[in-house]
Amino acid sequence: MGVSLAYLHNDDAARGEFQTFLKIDKNDPSLHERAQRYLDRIELARSRMAPPFAATTIDGRAISLDSLAGKVVLIDFWATWCGPCRDALPHVKQIAHRFEGQPFVVLSVSFDDDDSKWRDFVNKNQMTWLQTRDGRFTGPIGREFQVDAIPATFTIDADGVLEDQHVGDADIEGKLKKLVARAQELENRKNNASTAVKTAESTE
Repeated sequence: MGVSLAYLHNDDAARGEFQTFLKIDKNDPSLHERAQRYLDRIELARSRMAPPFAATTIDGRAISLDSLAGKVVLIDFWATWCGPCRDALPHVKQIAHRFEGQPFVVLSVSFDDDDSKWRDFVNKNQMTWLQTRDGRFTGPIGREFQVDAIPATFTIDADGVLEDQHVGDADIEGKLKKLVARAQELENRKNNASTAVKTAESTE
């Protein structure tokens, strides 16, 4: 209802719906993060947002898409049994290393059934970026993104807007460079605004 009202540009009523949801529903943390994001920036409710999801990484960390707000996210769906996925791995690794330390993350989502085989492959191939296992094409993340073939990759900007789906896109690094530069600019503005507020408070 809140999203529908936002599309109608009835922003006050939309904010009311998101506030009500946050007070009442306690079952889905990832939806809570998304509702809070819409409440803070109502214009995002009118955007083509990437579906919210939560996952546990290979090292046991709980993450969600909205917990990565402010960063460009590249989601890579793959599996150890997928030949084209293995062929694409050096490029994914190159991207992960090229943008290391910047507001950018790679999340590889495996469709492997065998947990130990997946973990062994990740370790042997030094896949040091975020890794999670979804379980074939019926896993919750794969269903949210409607993945029916792998490899499949999706780019999400710093606001959580779904930018692109691409397989074998030679120009992906150029697109990511622009999105990461924008994310860095937004982060700098936020930091400058926070510094200005603290300076003003200290002089009062």
